[in-house]
Amino acid sequence: MFYIIGLGLCDEKDITVRGLEAVKSCSRIYLEAYTSILMISKERLEAFYEKPIILADRDMVETQSDEILANADKENVALLVVGDPFGATTHTDIILRARTLRIPTSIIHNASIMNAIGACGLQLYNFGQAVSLVFFTDSWRPDSFYDRIAENVKLGMHTLVLLDIKVKEQSEENLARGRKIYEPPRYMSISLAVSQLIEVESNRKEGILDPDNTLAIALSRVGGFASDVNGDVGQKIVAGTLRELSETPADEFGSPLHSLVIVGKRLHHLEVEYAEEFARNREQWRKVAAGVYGVALD
Repeated sequence: MFYIIGLGLCDEKDITVRGLEAVKSCSRIYLEAYTSILMISKERLEAFYEKPIILADRDMVETQSDEILANADKENVALLVVGDPFGATTHTDIILRARTLRIPTSIIHNASIMNAIGACGLQLYNFGQAVSLVFFTDSWRPDSFYDRIAENVKLGMHTLVLLDIKVKEQSEENLARGRKIYEPPRYMSISLAVSQLIEVESNRKEGILDPDNTLAIALSRVGGFASDVNGDVGQKIVAGTLRELSETPADEFGSPLHSLVIVGKRLHHLEVEYAEEFARNREQWRKVAAGVYGVALD
């Protein structure tokens, strides 16, 4: 059996009972380590599962899947993924490869950012399509995400913006020269994400992401609830206009991973009141919600 097991969002204890039972039954266990990251080390997972874990990078999952699937028709093999198994196209692809090889598969679900984003107080059924925001470079500054956000805005829907991570990536020079030299991991911050959004708005000038009139909510380490050994707080949420978030010191957003929500105009007063707890400036939060979004507040 080939298992793809969701680990949830935080630490080794987020796995489900069914997932843990499956892990215990496996002769080989891989941890997919590039579409997202857990807040703990591989060693803590190994200690909790009492099993060795093999890190599976992008190259292994996308081009060497035969190694992962080897003998999975005769023994139990698991691929562990942060969040839910269907949170990335890569995981769907490896399931299809397993089916082609007539290997039985089993999917064990868990919480992901797609549903845990409700921690910010916005209702999940008011979200439109999610978008990804990549690191800009000097020569590549894509803005297609703006059109997707615009579609959501026209429907009044909230937009979950997934921020880029770079794990085991090669520079253009090393890639061109075929050198297996990798750059240090990078995780897009809220500060950088907001600055890129404002930059694209200044270029497009369509008013979709007007910094002073667009409410947004920044989240870090969703699902975390305790301080780690370094004193880093787990989950943090900060709300405000894009302008306010752009002026917020980076350390106030907490440690990565970060996510961002662009608030849609179909905003309910209960959503406003819940998220107000996280607002940089409560008076301004309510003022924009009432004056720009048209929410009736007491």
